[in-house]
Amino acid sequence: MKVKAAVLRESGKPLPYANSLPLSIEEVELDPPQSGEVLVQIKAAGLCHSDLVAIDGERAKPMPMVIGHEAAGIVCKLGPEVEGLAVGDHVVPSYVASCGRCDMCQEGRPALCHPATEANKAGTLIDGTTRLHNNGQRIYHHSGVAAFSEYAVISQNALVKIDPKIPFEVAALFGCAVVTGVGSVVNTANVSPGESVAIVGLGGVGLNALLASIASGAGRVIAVDVKEKKLKIASQLGAHNTFNSTLENCVEQILELTDGGVHFAFETAGVSPALDLAYKITRRGGMTVVAGMPGPEATITLSHLSLSAEERIIKGSYMGSCIPSRDIPRYIGLYKKDSLPVDQLLGDRFSFNGLNEAFDRLADGEALRQILIL
Repeated sequence: MKVKAAVLRESGKPLPYANSLPLSIEEVELDPPQSGEVLVQIKAAGLCHSDLVAIDGERAKPMPMVIGHEAAGIVCKLGPEVEGLAVGDHVVPSYVASCGRCDMCQEGRPALCHPATEANKAGTLIDGTTRLHNNGQRIYHHSGVAAFSEYAVISQNALVKIDPKIPFEVAALFGCAVVTGVGSVVNTANVSPGESVAIVGLGGVGLNALLASIASGAGRVIAVDVKEKKLKIASQLGAHNTFNSTLENCVEQILELTDGGVHFAFETAGVSPALDLAYKITRRGGMTVVAGMPGPEATITLSHLSLSAEERIIKGSYMGSCIPSRDIPRYIGLYKKDSLPVDQLLGDRFSFNGLNEAFDRLADGEALRQILIL
């Protein structure tokens, strides 16, 4: 079938994207779902930093590629041997189509599934093939989803059935921003009531981590960012204190406020200076959680002595250490009870025609979660 999609054919084009147009809106061919696959009509897709780093070339991707990985939609057609889903179901895709059989999946860590990770690197579905093409040219799938398209063929392993009453633009957030941000707090760190938390980087993931920290009963929640607009939003969402990280004495102020640092500092910006700051404001015996996703060249320098003498913990968090089939319905339940008001994080809505301009706003760091409506 022919579908309209946003195709990335060349990364590294200059800002503003409204002029350089890295994403071309094209009609491409989408093959029908094969065994274990599902055809999904995409209704809404969120713009994420991981999409941006594909566009700017910070993390290399095979091209041409239909990007986008945070979405919600409706099941339109089932391939052979699909179980647990029916035409008409509302679904949210996970960007890791875990196989259920590898050692990571067997250990209850599907976000680290080896076959799915390799498929995502290659830009294919989990079976190593693609369903997108145009004029005989293969087109790759971003994270097994390829969400910036009217329709997508997705592995049944990646799809989570959701309550059809949830608006699509809200439901889409649960595919990445919510599972990553909330999961980093409740799964990776397991924050307990009364403990102190700092969130360094207030994009979609960071603001969800902030909401989860508040819902978990953290005694003090500190928000840190370079943008005053984001700090104001964090205060409105319930942060107890906010700090602009560009201030020369930011670290010293936080250490003084917290009597030596926070129990948990979450780096959610995907840049090395944010991780450096997060580590510096973590208390002795505390945990620095790394949820940001920079390019492969990003590095930091840490004190070897502080790691051992202060019994520090640095812990990575990918996809919020989530089990999507368990956690997405759980987090949606919290949203329905107003304990996790993720709808407050929604920003601009737009069509295909506004997609390149939307990535300009994302690159600027001012926007809330922007949503492509299809």
